[in-house]
Amino acid sequence: MASGNPSVHPDGLDPDTFDRPIFTTTIRPHQSLSRTGFRVVMGGLCLVSLVVSVWAWRMGFWPIAGFFGLDMLGIYLALKTSVKRGASFEEVMISQIEILLARVSHRGERREWRFNPLWTKLESIDDDEYGLQRLTLVSRRQEVAVARDAGPEERARVADGLSRALADIKKGR
Repeated sequence: MASGNPSVHPDGLDPDTFDRPIFTTTIRPHQSLSRTGFRVVMGGLCLVSLVVSVWAWRMGFWPIAGFFGLDMLGIYLALKTSVKRGASFEEVMISQIEILLARVSHRGERREWRFNPLWTKLESIDDDEYGLQRLTLVSRRQEVAVARDAGPEERARVADGLSRALADIKKGR
């Protein structure tokens, strides 16, 4: 029989805490270059390109200067695209009633997946040499990769946190 206090649930559960997050994290892509690093790399490459282009021009191989210019343009565009894509992120939130995975692109486009934590398991592909390569949330027939753009170390930290949170929910804590 329940106690005389009307605000206490008969089973000792607090319904107001069901949707309160047990685990949250924001995952950003692994970036090898900071803004300063980008400037240093581009400056160094421009300097090398300029020196070799001037030398080739003076030796009579003037088309080489144009090809170096095209190479520099290609490298600049590739690195700039990489830096822009670094603005994307993933958010993972686990509560007792739901797992929410939201992926936000560098353009601000948001895509969400929702899972029941009791029916969801975490699968991983681990490599002895390279670390955790793939982390996937699996529920019924739906699979979604988590921390897909993160480095192996960050992916392992996320896997540890997700595993603990899912285990706590399944134990009824």
